[in-house]
Amino acid sequence: MKVQIKVPAVGESITEGTIAQWTKKDGEFVKRDEVVMVLETDKASVEVVAESDGVISMTAKAGDVVKVGAIIGEIDSDGKATSAPAPAAPEASTATKTSAPPPPASPAANGNGSAKPPAAGFKTETMSPSVRRVVSESGINPESVPGTGRGGRLTRADVLAASASGPAPGGAPATAGNMPATRPAASSVSFLKQPSTKPQLGEEIVREQMTTIRRRIAERLVQAQSTAAILTTFNEIDMTNCMALRKKYKEPFEKKYGIGLGFMGFFVKAVIEGLKAFPRVNAFIEGHDIVYHNYQSIGVAVGTEKGLMVPVLKHAEHMSLAEVEMAIKNYALKARDGKISVDDLSGGTFTISNGGVYGSLMSTPILNPPQSGILGMHKIEERPIAMNGQVVIRPMMYVALSYDHRIVDGSESVSFLVRVKECIEDPTRLLLEI
Repeated sequence: MKVQIKVPAVGESITEGTIAQWTKKDGEFVKRDEVVMVLETDKASVEVVAESDGVISMTAKAGDVVKVGAIIGEIDSDGKATSAPAPAAPEASTATKTSAPPPPASPAANGNGSAKPPAAGFKTETMSPSVRRVVSESGINPESVPGTGRGGRLTRADVLAASASGPAPGGAPATAGNMPATRPAASSVSFLKQPSTKPQLGEEIVREQMTTIRRRIAERLVQAQSTAAILTTFNEIDMTNCMALRKKYKEPFEKKYGIGLGFMGFFVKAVIEGLKAFPRVNAFIEGHDIVYHNYQSIGVAVGTEKGLMVPVLKHAEHMSLAEVEMAIKNYALKARDGKISVDDLSGGTFTISNGGVYGSLMSTPILNPPQSGILGMHKIEERPIAMNGQVVIRPMMYVALSYDHRIVDGSESVSFLVRVKECIEDPTRLLLEI
């Protein structure tokens, strides 16, 4: 029996994608639910899994642009493997290196119908590419983590849970829970290192094809610049009270909710108050109409190895501070694991971008079409300021609001930014919603 491998539908507006990689070799035996291919669309990467056990054959190669619904291969349940399995990726550390174990026994191998315990090294050899990626980043020894997948296999959730229970070797990721007070983090988002292609010795230039996602990012940035009248207004925020509140409740907050208390949650709540007061900043232009939203769905820009992604906190006005922090953390994990879906990136009415985690002092963020506003956060830096006739040292942050001047007037943009400033400088306003 042969089962076709088709390009999956991943969103209403997406009609094609690029085969980023085949995780199996042509002619290799694959098992049901194993990842066989990674499809890259203009918004996210999608893992395609085998629908049955059998031998895989491919009719398209990595790098091909394929239409949704197209047949790109098949799995023959009656076929015989002609290719050896792909070699395992190198482990994260020497602690994970094991000798090649015998293949795991089937459930009935011991004659009484019960399964034998997996052999040593079983988890390492049966990890999917996405699980290997998480293991490599966390530094966790996979053999020490209980597997909850089929046959005792390790899942991403297993590794993430083990990683959350203790710091990984070499230090914890840069999250809001452990960032220095002088550098605000976007909640618990773990910003990934950007890939770099460096010329080798003797090479003068290196040519690299842009990924589908990177091309789409470039198109949207140019679209924003050419279709909107973008203007940016600035202000600065005294972070003293917000930092004091975070320091006071950081430990009980983490103890109750199991997540660090960052600054992004405060800014999301402050932005919501600003959007309620100035609804044009939360609207967009469609033809000759202004479309208003009676809700606030906030996109939070996250840097990943594939480029910038903006997962959306849908109806954030109904979320508590803890729910905002947990949602951002979940999106960060999905982005790191290549599991961000089209739905996760859709439906935003306003965006927040935090360049402060990279050390940015000031910037002019570009709109995320069709939205009419984006807030740029920057690093916290102690600076001398005048207060009550005296010069004092305060932890200050520059903030920038870029907006579409076709729909948002200057007075509205400045007033919106002042409202955000007031809420952060006096966080009790967020509780009282004033």
